Amino acid sequence: MPNHLSNIYRLGIKELRSIRADPVLVFLLVWSFTFMVYEVAQNAKMEVSNASIAIVDEDRSALSRSIRDAFLPPYFKPAVEISGDSIDGAMNRGEFIFVVNVPPQFESDILAGRRPEIQVNIDATAMSVAGNGASYVQSIVTQEVRGFIDERGSGIALPLDLVIRARFNPNLNSTWFMAVMQIVNNVTMLAMILTGAALIREREHGTVEHLLVMPVTSTEIMMAKVWANGLVIIVAASLSLLLIVEGLLQVPIAGSKLLFVAGAVIYLFSVTSLGILLATLAGSMPQFGLLTILVFIIMNLLSGSTTPLESMPNWLQNVMQFSPSTHYVGFSQAVLYRGAWIDIVWPQMLAMAVIGFVFFSVALSRFRKTIVNFS
Repeated sequence: MPNHLSNIYRLGIKELRSIRADPVLVFLLVWSFTFMVYEVAQNAKMEVSNASIAIVDEDRSALSRSIRDAFLPPYFKPAVEISGDSIDGAMNRGEFIFVVNVPPQFESDILAGRRPEIQVNIDATAMSVAGNGASYVQSIVTQEVRGFIDERGSGIALPLDLVIRARFNPNLNSTWFMAVMQIVNNVTMLAMILTGAALIREREHGTVEHLLVMPVTSTEIMMAKVWANGLVIIVAASLSLLLIVEGLLQVPIAGSKLLFVAGAVIYLFSVTSLGILLATLAGSMPQFGLLTILVFIIMNLLSGSTTPLESMPNWLQNVMQFSPSTHYVGFSQAVLYRGAWIDIVWPQMLAMAVIGFVFFSVALSRFRKTIVNFS
């Protein structure tokens, strides 16, 4: 047993030295967990920001003017007043995402207790802005109408008083979400790339021959690649969480960072094993790169880090339970956003461990066949 551990340790040190000797790989690691996390979190916004809006004011009343003036930065650009005839042309040219049409006699109908309608035209090609912006527009108009009624003491009651309380991210700031999810996505991508590239590099540089004549087993070689590459990623991800997300971006971390690292270690065991498995299926570095991109895109888009898992068909939700990224995203969100402890997230940790054992077993079998074929 001590000999096995010593072999795994020494082979892992060799992997770390190989990473250190590759400046492009080192640059990719630093870039992914610093600039990439910061820029995506700051600029890939999901909420409405500086959306273009126009007003068709057919009422020309104090209430319609207050509605027009209520659309302010940073959510909207200053509202531009246009005529009703130019709505279609302006939206076809992409000049405005929102066009609000205030009908004639709108103010007088409100004071008379009637329920006039305001038409909102939305350019839904800007999908995320269109969906969230419609709620923003509705909220602004409702607030202005309510204020107008209260000022005049007319006693007219609106049909519904909706009170919204947002937990864990009360300001609905997308930076809080995007920063952590970018770390999760980078861990997945780089874990597969580093371990798979390490195996392909052994094959292309001819160092597999050296391994074949050494008194080491296939399991020891694989375990060395898993722990060495996993260690590099876990250190980079932890520093990124502390220095970039919590430090530079000022994103509050609700839960235990040590628990997050423990879950990340389990997840890295499964993803690095998957990277080695993909490397045994590829014949060269370009083939491995293309295969990794295909697998990563599916794992990323369907894991719940981009869109909620509940919005997908039931059969697809069941299929994605066999992906470790699905459980890792749920684990990370529960720990870092909601402050969950191990009594809540242990099922995700167990699922990642089981999936990782399956990936490792299949990858080990494929790796042994690859070595036999090479020899």
